[in-house]
Amino acid sequence: MPIYGVALLAGCTLVGLFVGDLIGAAMGLEANVGGVGIAMLLLLALTNLPGRDVGPASPSGAGVQFWSLMYIPIIVAMAAKQNVAAAVSGGAMAITAGTLAVLAGFALVPLLSHLARGGGQRGERRDD
Repeated sequence: MPIYGVALLAGCTLVGLFVGDLIGAAMGLEANVGGVGIAMLLLLALTNLPGRDVGPASPSGAGVQFWSLMYIPIIVAMAAKQNVAAAVSGGAMAITAGTLAVLAGFALVPLLSHLARGGGQRGERRDD
């Protein structure tokens, strides 16, 4: 039932874009601030709720999984249509902010990897 996946993706996108517009308005900007990212996080949260049966064995699970996986390429396509030239011509602040965000993401990879392996739990001894 791919229609459930489409409905979930559309709902998350609409909510994310609405919240992004609200954040932009609160900051005094006439722009969407983080709406696509909010939509992606909302989609991840809704598809991984405990007690929900949206796995591949459920009737709607195949559609939800398909559109969850397709969301990243959709984000890339949406970002590609943004005006990158205007951001770069905006000055050093835009370039610095982008560079710092990428560096912060790279810096968090080892920490997240350590936590995913269970290294973040106290009191347990690991014999790897």
